[in-house]
Amino acid sequence: IALVGVPHSTGNGTTERDQHLGPRAVRHVSANMRRAHMRYGFYPLESVRIGDIGDVPLPEANNNEACIKAITSFFRQIAAAGARPVSVGGDHSITGGILRAISGPDSPLTNGGKVALLHLDAHTDTFESLDHFLGAKDSAAHWASYLVHEGHVDASHSLQIGLRGNARRLDWLEPSHRLGYEVITMEDYRQMTFRDVVAKIRAIIGDMPVYITFDLDCLDPTVAPAVSNIEPGVAGFEIDEAIGLVQAVKGLNVIGGDVVCLMPTKDNPNNVTAMVAASVAYEILSQIAWFQSLE
Repeated sequence: IALVGVPHSTGNGTTERDQHLGPRAVRHVSANMRRAHMRYGFYPLESVRIGDIGDVPLPEANNNEACIKAITSFFRQIAAAGARPVSVGGDHSITGGILRAISGPDSPLTNGGKVALLHLDAHTDTFESLDHFLGAKDSAAHWASYLVHEGHVDASHSLQIGLRGNARRLDWLEPSHRLGYEVITMEDYRQMTFRDVVAKIRAIIGDMPVYITFDLDCLDPTVAPAVSNIEPGVAGFEIDEAIGLVQAVKGLNVIGGDVVCLMPTKDNPNNVTAMVAASVAYEILSQIAWFQSLE
């Protein structure tokens, strides 16, 4: 498992640009994080070979399109080495660059096939009506759409969970539905039992390889106040709920994951959002380690 920092902020032009500070904030708090996985009863950090391989070099940091290409190039090397990446961003545009590298044709992690997506977020990120997002074409608003069109994500086996917030239009979910995603809004989620949500996740993903992308704004702002697109108008997930949704893929072939949109300059003095981000990354890592321990 390769732990990777992706210090990228120029794919999300509507909010503050400090998401690139996310990786260093998580590393800062990570020494105090747990080692044993109590629910699974194992030590994920000892069960597989894990290394922090540093940050993706982004010499053209203010050029989003150049950064996404650099991210893709970096992650192709990870996939070629047979490692599975767990990344901390960075804004949500990084997922597009990552999955262009580790899913789809020529990817050893998916045997050349597509990946199923477990996408926890307050927002769809499937915009198609905008030519660009304040200059960024491969942006935080577009990645969940173009990855389907390019053949990296199988939307029919993918879920977007936790969508809520200040929607600008009544048809805001239409692109996700048209692309084929299973959408569970926060309102839907609150009307279902947790067991039914987990069952739906496992039924839709099936035996596909799966990638987990976790936008911290899916969490309630009281849990994660330091995010770039905060949504305080509708309650988000509590941390136990979110961790439980990540654990829904226990035993499935998780090829990687990311945690995005941490805004350290907006965090509480105790770095609580960075600690939450570290906990989520640890949980994604644990799903990969558990699957590999079964092989």
